[in-house]
Amino acid sequence: MPQTETRKLAAIMFTDIVGFSRQMGIDEARMLRLLETHNQIIQQAVAEHHGTVIKLMGDAFLVDFPSVVHAVQCAQTVQTHLRTHNREKESAAQIHLRIGIHSGDIVQKEGDVFGDGVNIAARLQELAEPDTVCISDVVYRDVAKKLDLGTVVSLGQPKLKNIAERFPVYTLLAESPKGLRQTLRVHRLKLSHRVRPEHRVVVAALVLIVATIAAGRYLPRPLLSTQDSALSTPAALPLPDKPSIVVLPFANMSKDPEQEYFSDGITEVLTSDLSRIASLFVIARNTAFTYKGQPVNVQDVRRELGVRYVLEGSIQKAADQVRIVAQLIDTATGGHIWSERYDRPLQDLFALQDEIVQKIVTTLKLQLTLWEQGALVRKTTDNPEAYDYLLRGMEYFNRFTREANAHARQMYEKALELDPQYAQAYVSLAFTHYMDWGSQWSQDSQALERAFALAQQAVALDDAFPQAHVILGEVSLWRKHYEQATAELERAIALDPNLATAYAWLGHTLNLTGRAEEAIGLVKKAMRLNPRYPSWYSFYLGQAYLLIGQHEEAVVEFKKVFTRTPDFWPAHADLAVAYIELGREAEAQVEVTEVLRISPQFSLEVARQTWPYKDPTTLERYLSALRKAGLK
Repeated sequence: MPQTETRKLAAIMFTDIVGFSRQMGIDEARMLRLLETHNQIIQQAVAEHHGTVIKLMGDAFLVDFPSVVHAVQCAQTVQTHLRTHNREKESAAQIHLRIGIHSGDIVQKEGDVFGDGVNIAARLQELAEPDTVCISDVVYRDVAKKLDLGTVVSLGQPKLKNIAERFPVYTLLAESPKGLRQTLRVHRLKLSHRVRPEHRVVVAALVLIVATIAAGRYLPRPLLSTQDSALSTPAALPLPDKPSIVVLPFANMSKDPEQEYFSDGITEVLTSDLSRIASLFVIARNTAFTYKGQPVNVQDVRRELGVRYVLEGSIQKAADQVRIVAQLIDTATGGHIWSERYDRPLQDLFALQDEIVQKIVTTLKLQLTLWEQGALVRKTTDNPEAYDYLLRGMEYFNRFTREANAHARQMYEKALELDPQYAQAYVSLAFTHYMDWGSQWSQDSQALERAFALAQQAVALDDAFPQAHVILGEVSLWRKHYEQATAELERAIALDPNLATAYAWLGHTLNLTGRAEEAIGLVKKAMRLNPRYPSWYSFYLGQAYLLIGQHEEAVVEFKKVFTRTPDFWPAHADLAVAYIELGREAEAQVEVTEVLRISPQFSLEVARQTWPYKDPTTLERYLSALRKAGLK
């Protein structure tokens, strides 16, 4: 007699204990006791949220829910209970769980269950980090406006084993990230799911500031918590008084997920090329990349970023061929202004990028200066292989880890072996040495000087490359060559009027050289170009307000820093100074306590040696306030 089968659409949750089999081999009795506790927690949560346990496979649960809302609520409840359990236990008695959730078609037959809903939920569980919940795009879109998801991390569109379709995937973190260390953990989670590179917490003011700046400048910020986005992206930003555009991350349509570096790199290059046009307003790369792997509504982009146009598309690279699909969209109507598919040999990639930029210039009827016309067609290298190594290096560098920084350096060095006249590769190589110095990843005492020498070599090859002047400006500031730092950053802005980082860093430089009133406008300009700006922008703005005596405004900006990076202690130190000068000594003492909690080695002498204020009276003003607040 044929067996009946039932087919339905279901929300499926798949759970698995981390390291269960290995721990069973070490202490079977202990793990069986923990398994009983684990089972009770899950079964109770499933019952509370109207789920049905379809199958129990050792330490793994397969659960069916009437809706994705119930499934996600159940997963959050389970992780909350386990987090409470783990706080009270030694590591050997803790339970860490991975959970995957998907909504899809399932088939129940002969007491078993099959279908894409089950398979995808299982693969998402495998993708999840311990203590997190991994959900598919269809789940995220259904629950995003119905539940408080806390901190969400986009994982892009990873290749799931034996699943043909690729779609956006998201991770729900158990707790909001706290401080620089945890924020960087979130970025590592997005970029390499099982990598655990070392990251040393920096203790000197100079080093921590450099590390935080680099994280904000070079990493996409995938955190999607409501509180964070509300802070950094004001609603309904007005349109600029000139044509405005954001280049959203081009999708990687290659069969090989390892080609993600290529599509991301091309996106960044197109952004950089458009950014040099003075008659165009271009949103910064790291704000644009917060949309990576997410469903995008162009009207939302218009409201959130204040832009009239969106450039989006996809890239497919196979052997020596490349296909780029690009489309320019009017955010006012959602309509396509133009859309084009380009199929070219890989060796024609430079000309193809130029063609896309020129198409935008023509379509938007932009007026270019003679210099801009030349800049847009200037090749940075004639060697496609060197260019490919540069793009690979960019992908590594943007991970902001010691190991990835070393890999990036190798890629840039290979690019220079292939083309010793490649100015951009020299600049990129300079940044790797700068990061080694700023993050204390290297014992090389000459790392800062190496960065400076490489940047000078880049300028000698191509004085019109903006990032070369940015790195020269940054290094010059820490060498206390204030006039050169200012001149280099002003040169970078002249070459690239949309370079948000240069505005922010120039603002910081002016803060340190007695021109804080001018710094305010520069940092606000950086914020407008980079609406989802990193927290150090608020630090620089608060610093400027403090220096000119606008203490209440300074307090507001410093507190914004703590919303995202609560352990960024330089902001706690500056807030202590603001409180002292406001006569709020008790609150200042609290901030100094926070400074010493985060960086116990910090002292008045460390501040005296590392804070690069040009005017010694400004430094003494700070030291006096911190002394009054209790710092020794």
